[in-house]
Amino acid sequence: MRIDWWTLALQTVNFAVLVWLLHRFLYKPVLRMVDARRAEVERQHADAAATEAKASAALAEIERERAGIEAERVAALKAAAAQAEESAAARRRQAEQEAAAVVEQARKSLAAERTEAVAEARRTALDLGAEIARRLLGEVPMELRTEAWIERVEQHLTGLAAADRDAIVAGLNGGDALRVVTAMELPEPIKAKWRTRLNHALRDGVAIEFNVDAALVAGVELHFPTAILRFSWRSALAAMRVEIEGHDKAH
Repeated sequence: MRIDWWTLALQTVNFAVLVWLLHRFLYKPVLRMVDARRAEVERQHADAAATEAKASAALAEIERERAGIEAERVAALKAAAAQAEESAAARRRQAEQEAAAVVEQARKSLAAERTEAVAEARRTALDLGAEIARRLLGEVPMELRTEAWIERVEQHLTGLAAADRDAIVAGLNGGDALRVVTAMELPEPIKAKWRTRLNHALRDGVAIEFNVDAALVAGVELHFPTAILRFSWRSALAAMRVEIEGHDKAH
């Protein structure tokens, strides 16, 4: 096989020219275009990264603001809940105080009404008892009733110390009469018996006159110039009323 060196040389020159042409007019522009495209892509990547960084920063800021808003919301809710609880507690305390005051006032009113009812019942019972006793006493013969009264008077007068009895009688020295007051008119025989027994219990010569006061209910009162001795039901009933009223006030 024979080699044609001129043809080989020409082909080599042609290949070299072709390579130079390709390098100059094709490869370099392609490389520049690739470099430009890569630079554009890198720039776009950088812009995207910057945008992403800005977005991340904005998102982080939004998250911080959201967290702050959430914290403020939670704090506001807690404050509102605490204020509502305090207001509810205050209203509850006020309601309890008002309810306690109402209950206490009702208790006092009931106690006062009960006390008044009991007092009225006692007064009514006292009046009723006095009326029943008066009616029953009306069925007792006058002689027996007056005998019981004069015996009580005699026992009291004879039981006094001599000085006390003399002090009572001393007021009669001026001529004043001893007034014997009864709830009903005494028959003359009974008046005469009483004069005798009273003179004996006091001293002879005492002037005695008789008066009637139906308000005594029953019994007798001795009206001396300086003192009154009461043996009537009126005084006993009055003492009982005072005792009842004192008992009711104490309770």
